[in-house]
Order: sequence, then structure tokens, then C-alpha cells
Amino acid sequence: MDGLNGLKNPFMDLPQGSRIQAYYLWIDGSGQALRGKTRTLEQVPADVAELPEWNFDGSSTGQSTGQNSDVYIRPVAIFKDPFRRGDNILVMCETYAPDDSPHPTNTRYECNVNMELCKAEIPWFGIEQEYTLFDHTGKNPYCWPTNGYPGPQGPYYCGVGADRVKGRKIVEAHYRACLYAGIKIAGSNGEVMPSQWEYQVGPCEGISMGDHLWVSRYILSRVAEEFDSVVSFDPSPSPETGTEQDAIAT
Repeated sequence: MDGLNGLKNPFMDLPQGSRIQAYYLWIDGSGQALRGKTRTLEQVPADVAELPEWNFDGSSTGQSTGQNSDVYIRPVAIFKDPFRRGDNILVMCETYAPDDSPHPTNTRYECNVNMELCKAEIPWFGIEQEYTLFDHTGKNPYCWPTNGYPGPQGPYYCGVGADRVKGRKIVEAHYRACLYAGIKIAGSNGEVMPSQWEYQVGPCEGISMGDHLWVSRYILSRVAEEFDSVVSFDPSPSPETGTEQDAIAT
């Protein structure tokens, strides 16, 4: 536990003057996980182009490209911060090598090149994101029986009731936080396995689809922290749970 035992942090309502906190986010060397760190800005940026570049130690994120382990992060999108609130922001970033070339893990760069080539077509995208909630160990599905399994699948999909739904408080908090942040979240629903959910993002135009999806994933993982829960985006998150089709014995 974090020592507050679920209580509100008593220092978060302290005034911060005209300066703001910007939480820079980037995709690490796994291509699946997010990293982030905070910097102070002297004023609220009017546009993402006003945000300074930054750097981090790539040897600690699986992104070192040689003797120089520095990786540079370049802001590409801004969202409101639903955790710090006020004028504080979340900043999605691309990664660059010390020679200023796109980092090998920076798949957004190449995607954006292609999006620009077809910009006149105004491509729209919508993404469905499934996920499973686990307890703080990341091993036991959230609110599953301690010694056993829930009943056969059937009543859980879009279900209602404490015997069918696990984790709704997290789901609702995530939805509202996304709306606050400016994420184009379109809907959510319970899936066929208890503690498994999905949400939809879009429609978004071009490269913004990826930015909205990745930041929505960060917000979900960050919300889950508040509930001492771990989020898995893996379609088969553990040998014990398997896939959504065979997760529960029938």
C-alpha cells in the first residue's frame, strides 16, 4: 500500500502558482509499456510546439542504442491531466536517438509519415481495447474467488450486479478521467469473463488515433493504481486465465 490506505492525498490541493506540472509519456523498449516523468513548466503552453524536448536514460527502459544511452523525447500531443487537474497536462512523446534520428522503437514516426501521405483522404480510425484487471500482485484476477473460479461464462457480458460485475468503480473512474483529459472515448462494456472489460476510442483522424489510445491506456493503469489493481492488455494474460473463450470452465 502507499501509506494513505485509499484516503485523499492531503497535499494535492496546495496552490502551485503560475507554474504547472507536465507529465511526459513515451513507449518503452518493450513496445507495449509506457514510461513517464514530470517536469515543471513556467506557464501553460498554448500549443504542443511550445513544449521543450527532454531526455531519459535508455539503458533503464530497454532503449539504449550504444555507448550513449540518452534517448530524447519530443512532445507530439497534449491532454489535460485528470490526476493533478488544474492547468497540469499529460504530454505524449516520440523517442529519438542521440543523432536526432527516430529511435528504433519509435513506430509512431513512420506511421505519421504514411498518414501525412494520405492526409487528403481524411482517414478515420476507431479502436476497441480489451483488458483484464488483476489484484496488486498482477497474478490473481480482480475480485475472483480466493480458492477457485467464478461460474461458467454467460451472465458476465454487459452484466449488472455484484455477482456478475468485478471492477466497475475502476471502469467508471477511467471513463470519466478520459472525458476530462480530452480522450475521444466512445463507450465501454463488461466482457465475457469477470474482471475483463473493453472500451472504444474514436473516431479519430490520422495519427491522433494512436495518441488517444496510448494516453487512454496510461490513464487506465494510473486509475487502477488508486484501487491497488494491475491492468493487463494481453489477450491471454496468464496460463490460469487463458483467453476470454476458455477462461471459465463450462
